[in-house]
Amino acid sequence: MATKGYTAKDIQVLEGLDPVRKRPGMYIGGVGSAGLHHLVWEILDNSIDEAMNGYATEVSVTLHKGARSVTVSDNGRGVPVDIHPKHKKSALEIIFSTLHAGGKFEEGTYKTSGGLHGVGASVVNALSVKLEATVRRDGKEWAMSFRRGKAQGKLKKVGKSRGTGTTVTFSPDPQIFPKTEFNPATISERLEIASYLHRGLKISFSDETTSTKTLFHHQDGIKDFVDKLMKERNARSVHEPAFVLEKDNGARVELAFRWTESTDEYLKSYVNGIPTGSGGTHENGLRAGIAKAVRNYIETHKLAPRGVSLSTDDIREGIVGVLSLFIAEPQFQGQTKDRLNNQDMQSVVDGAIRPGLEQWLNKNRTVAEQIVARIILSARAREASRAASAAVSRKTALSGRMTLPGKLADCTSSSQAETELFIVEGDSAGGSAKQGRDRRVQAILPLRGKVLNTECLGLNRVLENKELADLVTALGCGIGAKLDVSKLRYQRIVLLADADSDGHHITTLLLTFFYRHMTELIRAGKLFVAVPPLYRVDIAKSTYWAADDAHRDRLLSEYAKSNSKVEITRFKGLGEMMPKVLWETTLDPKRRRLLRVDISDVLETDRIISDLMGKDPAARFHFIMDRADEAHSLDV
Repeated sequence: MATKGYTAKDIQVLEGLDPVRKRPGMYIGGVGSAGLHHLVWEILDNSIDEAMNGYATEVSVTLHKGARSVTVSDNGRGVPVDIHPKHKKSALEIIFSTLHAGGKFEEGTYKTSGGLHGVGASVVNALSVKLEATVRRDGKEWAMSFRRGKAQGKLKKVGKSRGTGTTVTFSPDPQIFPKTEFNPATISERLEIASYLHRGLKISFSDETTSTKTLFHHQDGIKDFVDKLMKERNARSVHEPAFVLEKDNGARVELAFRWTESTDEYLKSYVNGIPTGSGGTHENGLRAGIAKAVRNYIETHKLAPRGVSLSTDDIREGIVGVLSLFIAEPQFQGQTKDRLNNQDMQSVVDGAIRPGLEQWLNKNRTVAEQIVARIILSARAREASRAASAAVSRKTALSGRMTLPGKLADCTSSSQAETELFIVEGDSAGGSAKQGRDRRVQAILPLRGKVLNTECLGLNRVLENKELADLVTALGCGIGAKLDVSKLRYQRIVLLADADSDGHHITTLLLTFFYRHMTELIRAGKLFVAVPPLYRVDIAKSTYWAADDAHRDRLLSEYAKSNSKVEITRFKGLGEMMPKVLWETTLDPKRRRLLRVDISDVLETDRIISDLMGKDPAARFHFIMDRADEAHSLDV
């Protein structure tokens, strides 16, 4: 290896703040917009540290005209201005012109702090073409100016002053930053977040570029922050109230979150007011604590669903929350502080959240059951999605050709808003329905016999069944995670089965299929159950239609006289009805009776379907025995 020409004179020693100007990216992450605004955050963090430790109640930030300079001021104790015994300079000059100098290294000076590296103020100074620091303390006001990190004279006593605090005004150096204009919206957003994280702190923002002034002040802290995040994301909460926790056991943990109907987890975390966008050990502790608390609650109250396992992703799906941690010695990953590395914080946060959340769930049982129901739905959707992905290469109703089933008697109208599909039991009933329907807006799809019980089957097995695959194809909106309600070919889907026990069983099988694999159609109000008559009751010259035995008896009691001629006809099935009769009793929108399928209680619905349609016969036995007195007759 050649060494000629490489001698001691080629070794460069960077002194003072020269390393910062030489490699700014090491200290602020870069010289783009994020790095430029990081200068504001460093000075702002110093002021908020004063408030965090009980020395300040107000912080103000001013973006000056031209947007190329910023002033940050607080009413804290004020930076020390006395002469340092070792360096023979004022403490203020040392803090702003020396790396790793500050009061946050000394135990007891700050209990918690966002800036512990001692480089924030000096880095901002080094990267500013001009910086002015003013201090109010001990009844006097002091000032000192810097240019590109170098002091422009000694600390000066300006005069007398009331109160205490520090004010810093700086202008980024155009030799370092390609663009030196600050974005008002970026600053405003950061200030608003800080006001949420430090409950009660008043933060004002004066934007001289638009002559506007805003005061940020939130007494409910991060709970208000979660409400704001949900509004921004248009997320609907699954429960009320939100879960809020504040625990101080050496480390102060503040947490607020809600489960929402969203399909993703949205979490913002902060350490000593610093956003940790890349997460870290505190976020790991949060996720572990939530999962353990929910699992313990489910196991304690025996709410675990049959046939599906709950993953940690299922438990956290839909959570919108804010975690704020305050600790004495945070170990950040780099000066940009976007990840927490303190290993002990995972167990600390976990240990705070798990018992707190578990206790809250037990005290709010109704809320807890709503949350558990949402988690179970998430788990079922995940399994359906996985099954759909596994079956994507197969030629099914979804992945193969989309030709409509041959047995579908479609309607002629091209307007989806006025059309409806009747899913009919058997070819015989299908024939009567096809003849009696309004061909323009009513489509008929006959199914052969009893469809597959889909309660314990994955989506790939479901789509292997021709009857259900034809149904999915006719609907045209997809299934499982790929379902898109906007692509549904009909405005309404109507289940039309015989009014006897076999017909009820078929309807239950179809309801199970729609609930497990096409839930969004139910939520969108698209699924209905038709109520055809079981009896024709002729009393004298009048004809009545009865849906069941009880309805028949009410009609006889109300209309039959002692001398009335009564004739009762029991339909064995829809196929026995004349097309005209089927139209008049079941298909005619003016006279028919439809029941819209709705999910009012997800947890209860899930339990009932699992009991009735699941593999466990004991659950069905108990269900039947508990309701034996409700059974008056049995069709054979």
